[in-house]
Amino acid sequence: MKKRILIIGACGQIGTELTIYLRNKFGINKVIASDIREGDEALMKSGPFEILDAMDYDAVEEVVIRHEITDVYLMAAMLSATAEKFPMKGWNLNMNSLFHVLNLAKEKKIEKIFWPSSIAVFGPTTPKKDTPQRTIMEPSTVYGISKQTGERWCEYYFNRYGVDVRSIRYPGLISYKTLPGGGTTDYAVDIYHKALKHKKYICFLNAETTLPMMFMDDAINATVSIMEAESKKVKIRSSYNLSAMSFDPEEITESIQKHIPEFKISYEPDFRQAIADSWPQSIDDSEARTDWGWESKISLDEMTEIMLDNLKKKY
Repeated sequence: MKKRILIIGACGQIGTELTIYLRNKFGINKVIASDIREGDEALMKSGPFEILDAMDYDAVEEVVIRHEITDVYLMAAMLSATAEKFPMKGWNLNMNSLFHVLNLAKEKKIEKIFWPSSIAVFGPTTPKKDTPQRTIMEPSTVYGISKQTGERWCEYYFNRYGVDVRSIRYPGLISYKTLPGGGTTDYAVDIYHKALKHKKYICFLNAETTLPMMFMDDAINATVSIMEAESKKVKIRSSYNLSAMSFDPEEITESIQKHIPEFKISYEPDFRQAIADSWPQSIDDSEARTDWGWESKISLDEMTEIMLDNLKKKY
């Protein structure tokens, strides 16, 4: 059977870039983008698009059958900062959308699922440095609770029904192509925009907040790599730790100052500080590296150069 891909939540920060990448790799008409609303012009022009509510099982099933979908990338989610404001909405979106695709796979209507987890599955009691693959997980945010629960269900559906579901725990993701979508690590995108526009930035986390981060190209590469890996190599069916770099606001500021020496940062921590404080500072991703050959490529200074070079055109 030929591969045909559906991306649910294609207009988000990851979905937008993932859609373009997969279309370049597999062919424009092999990749159906979908979301509850239309995306930016580049996405809409790049190939087939369906308006689709991830919460509507019948609608998802109809698109899957009509397009003869084999692989689903479920990228629709309410992220950490937004979900704290709308807890039940966040829980319902993050869980029901997952059950819909798991059940379609259980019924053999699709063959393979990618579902993203997050470093938010970890909590204040988790070891902060080199957080291991298997460790204490007591998440303290709505987003983290929904992702940890999702990991358990993914593993259950694999063990109980043989559903081929694959997942990675994304760190904070940084990209110049799309604006961030309501997460706690959003400062690390916004700071580049403000550096170019105003030469100063007011950060909503304090100066010492070290968090695991990753440039979007690495994240997309990891996502497609785990989906293309042989099934037997994907040994963890909850979700894999994934790591590229860790830094705090001071370090990203120093990286920017190499290009914009007059750039200044100041600090006004808000409710997102407590979320960040509950997360790891660095991640041990040795199992992803061993099992399916993951490796990160882009460092902080390389990322800063790419971000500033590409955002310059806007300002």
